[in-house]
Amino acid sequence: MSSESPNRPPAVDFHFDIMCPYAYQTSLWIRNVRDETGLDIRWKFFSLEEINRQEGKKHPWERDWSYGWSMMRIGALLRRKDMDLLDRWYADAGKALHEDGRKPHRPEVAEDILGEMGLDPGLVTEAIGDPTTGDEVKAEHDMVVSRGGFGVPTLVFDDGQMLFGPVLVNPPAGEAAVRLWDLTVGWLEFPHVYEVQRPKSAQDIDAIATAFSSYFEARDWFSVQNPTP
Repeated sequence: MSSESPNRPPAVDFHFDIMCPYAYQTSLWIRNVRDETGLDIRWKFFSLEEINRQEGKKHPWERDWSYGWSMMRIGALLRRKDMDLLDRWYADAGKALHEDGRKPHRPEVAEDILGEMGLDPGLVTEAIGDPTTGDEVKAEHDMVVSRGGFGVPTLVFDDGQMLFGPVLVNPPAGEAAVRLWDLTVGWLEFPHVYEVQRPKSAQDIDAIATAFSSYFEARDWFSVQNPTP
């Protein structure tokens, strides 16, 4: 375990949507940070379906089943029992979509994944039948949006500061993961630094496409790519 930096926060809220391939890559990295430093990750929600909703279309909570929204409602029910269950749900459902090319956003596949975790597949029906699971997802999504948030991964720290990112593929592990964490939380020292961005070359786009190939094959939707505000 790495030595603790005096400027290294002990905990972070990590807002995610299971459907987002970038957030999934960042979740792999921050789990590595946790392994190395003991970071407390508090998994929380954000809806890409809602933030990208076109005018006149239904809100995700108005649908009987709505891909990432419903997946997060299952996660909300699991979190009530234990944050570790949500951690495992995100890890397993995320791997199913983003690495294995499965479709966890379909109810029957979500049930299969819960069974593989040793949990009751009936939790899918229970979560969707409980409207308060949607209330939890919406409250956390609305909090991020109310403070200017627009996507995932979004990190919220105990001092109230919020960062979008880091956005990455092929996440670093071990000491390299910790170095990236220290660079990321270094931004907290400068609350009026708003953006640093690396332009993507054609090679970068090819590398991203390769990293996301399972996701592209498994998705049942068109991915919206909005420019950073």
